[in-house]
Amino acid sequence: MTLFGFNLLTLILIMILLKITNASDIVASKAGKLFEKMTPEMIDQKLVESQVIQQMIEQLQLEGLKGQISSVKGLDIIDDTLTTKSTFKVRSTKNF
Repeated sequence: MTLFGFNLLTLILIMILLKITNASDIVASKAGKLFEKMTPEMIDQKLVESQVIQQMIEQLQLEGLKGQISSVKGLDIIDDTLTTKSTFKVRSTKNF
């Protein structure tokens, strides 16, 4: 089935949301407690997020998948409901 000359199957967007809740713990286990105490929580989250995204891209490429990974702020899931905050922002997007 086509719409405006595009195959509708190619227009389907599949989204997987990943929320990292233990960024400080990961930084502490990898870099040590002293480094964790010196870095704010936001830096820990960005550091872990960056590494997770890079590893996901590498694995997805190995499987032959092509797509896009975006890092967003201001998005949450509460009881099966996707909510956006007024501060919603796409921080970065990487194609693979």
